[in-house]
Amino acid sequence: MTTVKAPQIRRDENEEVLSALADALARVESGDFSVRLPRGTGLGGEVIDRFNSVVAKQDTQVRELTRMSRVVGREGKMTERFAEEHLDGGYRHAAEAVNSLIDDIVRPTAEISRVIAAVAEGDLSQRVSMQIDESRPLKGEFLDLARTVNKTVELLSGFAVEVTRVAREVGTEGKLGGQAAVPGASGTWNDLTVSVNSMASNLTDQVRNIAQVTTAVAKGDLSQKITIAAQGEIAELAGTINSLTDTLRVFANEVTRVAQEVGTEGKLGGQAAVPGVAGTWKDLTVSVNSMASNLTDQVRNIAQVATAVAKGDLSQKITAVAQGEILELKNTVNTMVDQLSSFADEVTRVAREVGTEGKLGGQAKVTGVSGTWRDLTENVNQLASNLTDQVRNIAQVTTAVAKGDLSQKITVDAQGEIAELKNTVNRMVDQLSSFGDEVTRVAREVGTEGKLGGQAHVRGVFGIWKDLTDNVNLMASNLTAQVRNIAQVATAVAKGDLTQQITVNAQGEIAQLKNTVNKMVDQLSAFAAEVTRVAREVGTEGKLGGQAQLRRAAGTWRDLTDNVNLMASNLTNQVRNIADVATAVAQGDLSQKITVDAQGEILELKSTVNRMVDQLSSFADEVTRVAREVGTDGKLGGQAHVHGVSGIWKDLTDNVNSMASNLTDQVRNIAQVTTAVAEGDLSQKITVNAQGEIAQLKNTVNRMVSQLSSFGDEVTRVAREVGVEGKLGGQAVVEDVSGIWADLTDNVNQLARTLTNQLRAVAEVSTAVTRGDMTQRITVDAQGEVAELTGNINQMIEALLDTTVKNAETDWMNSNLARVSELLQGQRDIGEVCRMIMTEVTPLVDAQVGAFFLMTSGKNQPKRLVLTSSYGYVGPDTDLVFAPGESLVGQAATSRRAIRLKDAPSDYLVVRSGLGRARPADVVVLPVLFEGEPLGVIEFGSLNAFSALHLNFLDRLVNTIGIALNTILANRRTEELLTASQKLAQDFRDQSEKLQRANEELQEKAQLLTEQNQNIELKNREIDMARLGLEDKARQLTQASQYKSEFLANISHELRTPLNSLLLLARLLAENAERNLSAKQIEFARTIHNAGSDLLVLIDDILDLSKIEAGRMAVDPRPLAVDEIAGYVEQAFRPQAEEKGLEFSVERAPGVPDTVVSDAQRLQQILRNLVSNAVKFTDTGKVSLTIAPAPAGMIFGAPSLDTAETVYGFIVNDTGIGVPDEKLALIFEAFQQADGTTSRKYGGTGLGLSISKSLARLLGGLIMVESQPGKGSTFTLFVPDVLTADKIQVTDELGTVQPVQIAPNRSRPILRQAGNKQERRATPSAQVLENARVLIVDDDVRNVFALTSALELHGMTVLYADNGADGIGLLTEHGDIDIVLMDSMMPDMDGNETTRAIRKIPDFADLPVVFLTAKATPGDRDGSLKAGASAYITKPVDLDELLDLMAYWVEGGDNALAPTVHNDEVLEGEIIDGTDGRGTR
Repeated sequence: MTTVKAPQIRRDENEEVLSALADALARVESGDFSVRLPRGTGLGGEVIDRFNSVVAKQDTQVRELTRMSRVVGREGKMTERFAEEHLDGGYRHAAEAVNSLIDDIVRPTAEISRVIAAVAEGDLSQRVSMQIDESRPLKGEFLDLARTVNKTVELLSGFAVEVTRVAREVGTEGKLGGQAAVPGASGTWNDLTVSVNSMASNLTDQVRNIAQVTTAVAKGDLSQKITIAAQGEIAELAGTINSLTDTLRVFANEVTRVAQEVGTEGKLGGQAAVPGVAGTWKDLTVSVNSMASNLTDQVRNIAQVATAVAKGDLSQKITAVAQGEILELKNTVNTMVDQLSSFADEVTRVAREVGTEGKLGGQAKVTGVSGTWRDLTENVNQLASNLTDQVRNIAQVTTAVAKGDLSQKITVDAQGEIAELKNTVNRMVDQLSSFGDEVTRVAREVGTEGKLGGQAHVRGVFGIWKDLTDNVNLMASNLTAQVRNIAQVATAVAKGDLTQQITVNAQGEIAQLKNTVNKMVDQLSAFAAEVTRVAREVGTEGKLGGQAQLRRAAGTWRDLTDNVNLMASNLTNQVRNIADVATAVAQGDLSQKITVDAQGEILELKSTVNRMVDQLSSFADEVTRVAREVGTDGKLGGQAHVHGVSGIWKDLTDNVNSMASNLTDQVRNIAQVTTAVAEGDLSQKITVNAQGEIAQLKNTVNRMVSQLSSFGDEVTRVAREVGVEGKLGGQAVVEDVSGIWADLTDNVNQLARTLTNQLRAVAEVSTAVTRGDMTQRITVDAQGEVAELTGNINQMIEALLDTTVKNAETDWMNSNLARVSELLQGQRDIGEVCRMIMTEVTPLVDAQVGAFFLMTSGKNQPKRLVLTSSYGYVGPDTDLVFAPGESLVGQAATSRRAIRLKDAPSDYLVVRSGLGRARPADVVVLPVLFEGEPLGVIEFGSLNAFSALHLNFLDRLVNTIGIALNTILANRRTEELLTASQKLAQDFRDQSEKLQRANEELQEKAQLLTEQNQNIELKNREIDMARLGLEDKARQLTQASQYKSEFLANISHELRTPLNSLLLLARLLAENAERNLSAKQIEFARTIHNAGSDLLVLIDDILDLSKIEAGRMAVDPRPLAVDEIAGYVEQAFRPQAEEKGLEFSVERAPGVPDTVVSDAQRLQQILRNLVSNAVKFTDTGKVSLTIAPAPAGMIFGAPSLDTAETVYGFIVNDTGIGVPDEKLALIFEAFQQADGTTSRKYGGTGLGLSISKSLARLLGGLIMVESQPGKGSTFTLFVPDVLTADKIQVTDELGTVQPVQIAPNRSRPILRQAGNKQERRATPSAQVLENARVLIVDDDVRNVFALTSALELHGMTVLYADNGADGIGLLTEHGDIDIVLMDSMMPDMDGNETTRAIRKIPDFADLPVVFLTAKATPGDRDGSLKAGASAYITKPVDLDELLDLMAYWVEGGDNALAPTVHNDEVLEGEIIDGTDGRGTR
């Protein structure tokens, strides 16, 4: 027997485990918590698992701290908390401490933020609570900040209340002398209070002095004057009233002198009664009396208004008729009242918005004031502005702090307590920021960087902030001590020193880690002792053992290695082999056999063990298979088959099979029942025999099915009764249920009860409404759609009630109008009509007094309004008679409008009864009119205010009365005329013979008239025929216009098609790519190309003119930079002017804004035509463009310019040949020039100015021209500052105004601008298109030849088809085609049909198809784009434009760089015109 050296496996594994653990602990010590050790077996594996668990928990803790720092500290999410659900011990205490820290910071901050936000919203009733909760009052700076905020809110509230009170008393209630008292105010608040009080005091003194003087004047005392100091309009008013007093005094002296001469005393209102006088004395007396009467009315009216102003009533005005200085005084006082009212309203509004509603930023706007009123307005506005800035800045900073943003500070200027609040809040923000930085630093050092021992240092904090800092430092200190002690012990173990243990105090998971490591050290020490003992027994006593190899060991590990090696040297290969197989079997490895050579008992042991291994392997495979099928694959019914086994192995096999069979039956039965329940079948139960937990599961499932069945039956019954049968009030009764089933039953019953109550309430109210009871409302509690239903029904009832009331009022009005009309019918006595109206109408409108004044007039007598009838009125002894314009009665007749008088003076009118008297609350005076002429006036007085129904009734009634009165008067005049006619009857009979002769003459004239009527009828028929002819001509003209459009489209196509070939081939020749042409031939090619380009411009002009005439030209208004317009003209025409030796300038006059709103393309086109003509027709001198505002007050005769806020002119001036006056109108006609020689000398078609004139009208402007032959011309384009659709007037060929199409604004240009051309050249399209395959579908060989020649020069492969069908065939044969160039007009199958067919092929659904056609009308374009075209280009094309566009689509459309055309915008309706890069709409 040979001895083989045993491998040193276990010892090497332990060494590797400890080495890996030491490395991992070192990384953990350095703060790397991402380290994990691979799992192992035995004690080393347990140590690794514990280590991984400890590091994972520490990593989770650090990540959670980092998240909290970010979420709470930076993102400001105050509701986030440290997750502590799965933590224990010290970990949980640390998490609770952090959460407590956040709560302690968030609660007072949120409370202060709430109060400040309420203040910002105008709510001054909120205060900061002084306690975090019932047992924790605020402390430290939180307490100081809370007190400061509360004090600020109290000052704001007090100031707002006082200012509002003073403003209301002075401005609304008219109580002068009020003062704002804000206790404790200082700084700005005290200044604001003093300013408001000064305003109120000055206003009080001024108004009282003015009222005193005006009252004295009203009472006839002319000795007083306004002496109070005043400024501005108050000073003007004081001077006016003093002047009035002086004038009245002089006038009074004169009146006194005159009155003394005639025997009177000259008192206002008095009348001179001098009996027995005549002549001059009587005239003088009448003059004085008239003067006194007029003066009395005027002064009393002024006094009434002045007294009202003194009492705070600013609604009254001086209405007395006046002239001269009294009229000036009236206007002055009325102006004063208007300004006072406006000032009071504005100050009250600002005070209410700032002080009550919390709307900051409001400003008082009082127009037309100056002096003190202006100063007061500015002071109030300054107060509101300062307060707005300060509060908004404070709210902004506190809101930022509440959201976790500590970078903001209060920067607004402030004084007094606002300054203290500003400093306090800023200091709070600094401390919060410092605390957050320190805590974040410590958390980062300890939790992320692994730097232990760090401490947070927050200077100048106390209270809760100091406690929080100490807690964080204590946490960091404890963690440092614990981790360092653990690292010390782990390092000692790694070095073989098993005498050390962790002694630091710890709790929770740290304590568990401490115990685990200490236990690990104890176990390692015991292991070392045992290994020593085993080594001694094996090496000395002959017991088998292994070999250990551990290099560079020291200490205890070195001793263990020597002892184990001594033990392993005496172990035999046979026993080791048997041990290996037994160990493998014990570890579940049944693949190993004993292979070592052996004899005797060792051989028998070898055979026995090998046979046992075979049987174990077979048994394990079968059991594993059955377990996998049943437990993993879900294949029930499997059985284990182990051949050749007996004894315990057979019993084990049978037991496994019995277990699998029983489990199969039970699981299948349970699955059957649960599947039935899931499918809604509650009739099945579990019937299989079972015991233990399976039996409990069986009973539980069966009970669940029974409860589900009962619950389903009850819910179905309730649902059927409530939802189908309409039986409300039903309840589900499910016995013996609890938990969720009882809750579900209760929820269903609650749903049924709620629905029952709601539907019954709706039904009850609906029934009441159908019965006419509109007082009922749905009051049942409801939410969601039912709440919306109840609200809608209640609103419907309110609307029905309103409609019912309105209908009732209408019926009342119509019935009473009809009744009064019936009473008026047949009446012939006006007096009786007046009495009947008073008797019937006065009580009908709830009036207690009424009077009917009838308009009377005699021959050569003026009209007078005489009291004809009354109701409840006790008049004077004399007749009441008023001339038109006298009193309210005469004024109502003159103005022909009703006059309403509310709150009449106490001596105005008295309503008397037998027992008492009262003043009417409402008086209305209504004129009775017929065809605008007054027939009378009705006056009603009521103790209550007239309702709108009564006033409406009276307005309609007076019309009926007017008709009745006019009928009676007409009948009276008819009777008078009848009498007169009877008198004339005899004269008529005497003249009967004359009449007979006249009759004969009339018959002759009638015959003549009949003939004339026949002639008129003939003329009418001729007019009808002419009208029909005109309509036919109009239809023909419309058809001719359509034919012209079609002709232009066709001729454009026919011209563009050869032009395309001409221009392309001419360009290819001019480029001379093969260098085989002479310079002369190249010049010929350029000439051909230029001539073709000129022809293309002419075609475009003709098409533009056609679109303008047809009213189809669209505009695209948008802001334009004036400097860009000037730069465009400068860049385009300066080279031409310099080439001709002309001076050229572009100037912008002062007053021209930076931008105007117009259509850039149309504006540039007009300027291009005007400046181009100026340069062309000027041989010497200069050409200039000046942009300037139009002269003020200039009338253009165009509504768009006359109504524009500002008009600007683009003035093109030249020193050219000029235009005669008689030709100025001709040059704006199409195809016209000044004379024939001009056309031959200078060229041109005469379309430029015609198109420019039409485009100017399209832009809401016009073109004016001034010219002198031989001296030059000035063309001025006037346009409004803002172009809108309502400013544009365009007519079509028939003269019909057409709606202007406003092109939609686009976020980006559909074509590249000229300025980007060099940028595009930086990435040549030829590189993209090299080796590209192009299919051209076109029936014109010339175009195909030209395009093929051009494209092949750029390295492309071109395929060609002359019709759509052949094109599709080539496309399907050659699937690698990159792009298709499609013509639209082709025989048999046109381009649109071909494109639709291509799009139906899935492989070509996204293939770029670019229409290259000569048809340039919008209808053709739209049809092609709808058919599936990617882009649409009109011929002739510019080769560079075509190559750029092809490169764009070949590279992938919108994903390509620097695209020429964006497909999404092309589909909106743009044609890409390749001639000049402009999109034609």
